[in-house]
Amino acid sequence: MLLRSIAILAAANLLNNKVIPRLAPLTSAAATAALVATARRSGLSWKELGFEHGRRGAVAGGALAAAVAAVYAVGIANPRTRQLFRDERALSLSRARVLEEALLQVPLGTVLLEEVGFRGALYAMLRKDHGTVAATAISSSLFGLWHILPAIDMAHANPALGALTSADSPGRLDTARVVAGSVVSTAAAGVLFCELRRRGGLLTPAMLHLATNSFGYLFARLAARRK
Repeated sequence: MLLRSIAILAAANLLNNKVIPRLAPLTSAAATAALVATARRSGLSWKELGFEHGRRGAVAGGALAAAVAAVYAVGIANPRTRQLFRDERALSLSRARVLEEALLQVPLGTVLLEEVGFRGALYAMLRKDHGTVAATAISSSLFGLWHILPAIDMAHANPALGALTSADSPGRLDTARVVAGSVVSTAAAGVLFCELRRRGGLLTPAMLHLATNSFGYLFARLAARRK
């Protein structure tokens, strides 16, 4: 069941990033349903999958989302960090497409699948057989590797980030370093998300994840307007 779940996630990752990215909400919804069905057939309960602590998760998730907005606001206010928010993927989109990304693609195409997949199904399967520490380590490592394809796109869309990670050749995009940095940072984020999930169910990391990604579109445009 674990290998089947990993295969489902790998197929969805390829479809969402390289084949039919605009249909990611549909692909992710189908993959999420398949992952939940697989986990339930393996004997996991809804509680073991993280569907618990709704009120506690909403309160904690809301507070974390507000903290993300505050950090982003400070980031674009500081000239030294403002350029890191200039993501050409967001700046090249129309207002309608930005709303689609922030309100549809991110919640359904990204957050739903990643949270239910990595912090729900995979985490629960691993935790049942190998314990909490192994579940956190393995699911977070896979979460980091999941971001290789998005990181390649990000490296081309954010030259300032590429220059930051390539100190020996300022101003030149170093895709390998951006990808490696993204894998490590998202794996670390996965550890945090697993701990939030353990304490407050899936809703807490989902709200933090949603705020981190969706607010990125808003603050990318705000950063572009500041000199």
